[in-house]
Amino acid sequence: MAAATTRRLCATSRILNSPFWTSRRTPDERCLWTSVPKQSPIGSEPEPESPRMKTEVPGPTSQHLLKELDKIQNVGSVHFFCDYEKSKGNYVVDVDGNVMLDLFTQISSLPLGYNHPAMIAAATDPANLATFVNRPALGVYPPADWVARLQGALIDIAPPGFRHVQTMACGACSVEHGMKAMFIKYMSDRRGGAPFTKEEMDTSLRNQQPGAPNLSVLSFDNAFHGRTMGCLGLTHTKWIHKIDFPAPDWPIARFPVLQYPLEDFVEENIAEEKMCLEMVEDLIEKWGRKGMPVAGVAVEPIQGEGGDNMASQDFFQGLRDITNQRGIGLLMDEVQTGCGATGTFWAHEQFNLTDTPDVVTFSKKMLTGGFFHKDSFKPKEGYRIFNTWVGDPAKVSLLEAVVKVIQTDGLLDQARGLGTHCAIDFNEAAIRDKVMARLREKGVHTGGSGVSTLRFRPALILQTKHVDIFLDRVDSILSKLDKTA
Repeated sequence: MAAATTRRLCATSRILNSPFWTSRRTPDERCLWTSVPKQSPIGSEPEPESPRMKTEVPGPTSQHLLKELDKIQNVGSVHFFCDYEKSKGNYVVDVDGNVMLDLFTQISSLPLGYNHPAMIAAATDPANLATFVNRPALGVYPPADWVARLQGALIDIAPPGFRHVQTMACGACSVEHGMKAMFIKYMSDRRGGAPFTKEEMDTSLRNQQPGAPNLSVLSFDNAFHGRTMGCLGLTHTKWIHKIDFPAPDWPIARFPVLQYPLEDFVEENIAEEKMCLEMVEDLIEKWGRKGMPVAGVAVEPIQGEGGDNMASQDFFQGLRDITNQRGIGLLMDEVQTGCGATGTFWAHEQFNLTDTPDVVTFSKKMLTGGFFHKDSFKPKEGYRIFNTWVGDPAKVSLLEAVVKVIQTDGLLDQARGLGTHCAIDFNEAAIRDKVMARLREKGVHTGGSGVSTLRFRPALILQTKHVDIFLDRVDSILSKLDKTA
C-alpha cells in the first residue's frame, strides 16, 4: 500500500476523534485498515466500481417480498432480499437494484466475497456432483475421497498441535458437540478408563445421576456461543436470545473490560485481567462445592456478538494454565474469528499459548461447521458425537477452494495483526444505529453488535479502494452529526 494512502487512513482525524465514538485501538492498531489484502479476481464480470443506490433499503420489491414471507414465517430479522446472481466480489445487490459495499458479508461468512470464480468452479466441478446430489451420511457412509478432502480442506490448515477434526453443520452444533467432547473426556478421566456400569447406562436414560452427571461449563459475560439449548447456557449477550428458555445453572465469569488506549492503562488492564482470572478460579471452586463440577471453560478469542471485546495473551494463557491445573477442558470458539480474518488462520495463534486449547470450534467463513480436538478428546465409542450428516461434504469441497485461494494469493500475509476483524464503539446505541442507517443510504452495508458497537466483517479480498469508500462516507456522516450535536 502506498505510503500516502497509509497516512491518509491513519490521519482520518474526524473518524478517530469524533465525540460520537471511542476508538478501542492503540495508535498503531488504529491503522488497522492499512493491512487489508489485494483483491482476487472474481470472474468474467468485474465487481462494481462503487455503490449505486436506486431506492431506500428495503426498497419496494423487498417490502413486497417481506409481506409474502411474513405469511410463512417470522420476518423480524430480515433486512432486505438479495439478488445473489448479480452480487460480485465485495458488493451485494438487492432485489431493487441497490448495489452496496458489503462490510458485513452474510454475518461474517463469505471468505472470498460474492461469486468468486474459484467457488463457482468448485460448485460446477463434475467431480463434486455425486456428493452434492446425494449428501452422504458421513458418520456411517462417507465417500471414498472423504479422507483426502478432510486432509486438504481442514487438517492442512488446522491450528498448531491438532490432527483430529469433526465436521458439523453450523456453529451452534459445533460448540454443542465440542462441549460433549469435553464432558466425555472429563468423565473418562474420573472413571479411570473403566467401562460404563449398568447403573450408569440405565440412569442416563432417565436423566439421572450417575449416568447423567451434574456437570457444568464456565463461560463469560457478553459471550455468544450459539442458540441451541446447550449453547444458550454459554450465551450472555441479548435477552432476546434467551428469554422463555430454560437454562442450566452454569457459572459465568467476568470477561476483561479493557480501557483504551491500551498504552495509557497498562496497570489498570493488568489488574482487570488478574481479577477476572481470580473469578474464574473462585467460580470453579464454588460450583464444585455445589456438586456441579466444571468440566470445561468456553471462550471466544474476540467476543464478536458481545461487542468485539478483547483480552491480552496473558489472560488467555492464564485460562489455559487454570484449566490444565484442574484437569478440565478449554474450548476456544473460533466460529467468527477463524479462517484468516485476524491475519492468522486462527485468532488464538496470536496468543502464543504454551499449550494449545483442547477444542477449537469453527463455522462461518469456514463454510462448514466443526471442531478440532486433541487426541485425548476423541471418543472411544461410535455414535457419541453424531447426527445424520455430521457436516456436509459439499461445503468441504467449497472450503478446499477457499483454502487454495488464501494460500495462492497470500491473503493471510496481507491481513496482518487484527486484519479486517475490527469494530468501533459509539457513545450511544441510537447514534450507532443512525450512522449504520445513513451508511446504508450511501451504499455501505455494515453490522452492529454489543450495546453500541459497529463491527466490520468484510471478505478477505477487501482492497484499499473499498476502505476509502467507507471512510469517505462515514466522514461525511460524522461531520453532519458533529454540526447537529
